[in-house]
Amino acid sequence: MDPIELTIEQGDHGRLDKVLATKLGQFSRSKLQRWIKLGLVVVNSQQVADKYKVKAGDQVVITPEQPHKIDLTPEKIPLDIVYEDDDVLVVNKPQGMVVHPSPGHPDHTLVNALLYHCPLSTINGEFRPGIVHRIDKDTSGLLMVAKNDQAHRSLAAQLKAKTTKREYVALVHGRISEDNGTIDAPLGRSRKDRKKQAVVAGGRHAVTHFQVLERFRQYTLIKCRLETGRTHQIRVHMSSIGHPLAGDPLYGPRKTLPGNGQYLHARLLGFVHPRTGKEMVFTAPLPAYFQQMIDKLRQQNKGN
Repeated sequence: MDPIELTIEQGDHGRLDKVLATKLGQFSRSKLQRWIKLGLVVVNSQQVADKYKVKAGDQVVITPEQPHKIDLTPEKIPLDIVYEDDDVLVVNKPQGMVVHPSPGHPDHTLVNALLYHCPLSTINGEFRPGIVHRIDKDTSGLLMVAKNDQAHRSLAAQLKAKTTKREYVALVHGRISEDNGTIDAPLGRSRKDRKKQAVVAGGRHAVTHFQVLERFRQYTLIKCRLETGRTHQIRVHMSSIGHPLAGDPLYGPRKTLPGNGQYLHARLLGFVHPRTGKEMVFTAPLPAYFQQMIDKLRQQNKGN
């Protein structure tokens, strides 16, 4: 990544790390503090501390730390393949599996497993071959994967045009009184916690439709349909209306249902085949742990 140069303006006040975090939204404050301590940030050609108080006219040069190299290695990991041909592959991702490598998850990802299984498209760069869309590590369910660049372009265009079908099942806290609803609220990085997304003014357009499938004593089973595919969209939208997902470690309450993350499953996926033009629709049953929790809540309901 190339060095970043900027000039402190008249209206900028306070510590260097805070000012930079405000000006450079793509970097977290903790990352900027680390770079300052490593001497990768200089003010007027001098190394300074992160608590340095900026002055109008200060010339700041940031040399971002180069990311650690990740070796993308095919790995023999079992895959639950729902459909496959020469162009596309639909896979049912288990809870706990990361979709593609990143600095925090360099291997054992879905991409590592896919590379062992078959050739993939190259459009999305070195570490996301074949990946047209993603779901979170602890979300289970269906993903479409492109095996060549022509298929990738077609599937990506369908996502952009919002013509794909994506339906999720989620277990949320509280009893939702309405039978259905729509959440239309813009999403962006939280200003309070950079690990989170949040409903923010000026954020990216995001729409989630939900329908109640079943009500329990303290939880509701819902079906969600996405118009847009923003990061953590269902998790943030449901939390924003007071019904966070059960088991969600990031957006839910501490007291929640036991498990290994949010109860969210991508149950249905539909798209037009990039070569044949045929409409394809696939479904995946709830994972065993999810179904067992629903059965347990139903038993508790009978105890009323």
